[in-house]
Amino acid sequence: MKIKQLLNVGFIFSFILIGIRFAEAHCPLCVVGAATVAGGAVWLGVNEMIIGVFIGAFAVSVGWWISRMIKKKYVPFQKTLIILISFATTIFPILSLFKGFYPLYISIIGEYGSLLNRTYLINLFLIGSIIGGLIVSVTPMISKKISSFREGKIIPYQGTALTLTLLIFMSAIIYIIS
Repeated sequence: MKIKQLLNVGFIFSFILIGIRFAEAHCPLCVVGAATVAGGAVWLGVNEMIIGVFIGAFAVSVGWWISRMIKKKYVPFQKTLIILISFATTIFPILSLFKGFYPLYISIIGEYGSLLNRTYLINLFLIGSIIGGLIVSVTPMISKKISSFREGKIIPYQGTALTLTLLIFMSAIIYIIS
């Protein structure tokens, strides 16, 4: 019975989306959408770190997009601040949904419990989000390098294809390691 109800909701949602001509999303809507997709992925059994890679990439991409829309510079490092705020306001609200932690034991010096000799718990979703954000941040530089090797010629959808390829490649590495 639940599957039929889920399919009905999916069909209704699909018809609503088909009828929409233009949408202007606000950050809370994006966060709810990202959280919904991430929750569905967890429910389907996808690794939380891999989900983090894609949600982090989404958060940084939204920050880049917003920073390009604001033409006037109001504060120093405005673009970087907007990207960091976008990342923080997307990732931190949904961080509590993910309980995947990895224990990292560091034993360099001192007794157990000191700063350099203890076990730290690392949130896998947060690490994945940072990796995804970094991938999106370095992709334009890699794309420019590829264009310079090709004497200024750009492959159609080069930036998008490169970003998705790197995200999928990193997700495959994470999947193989874990």
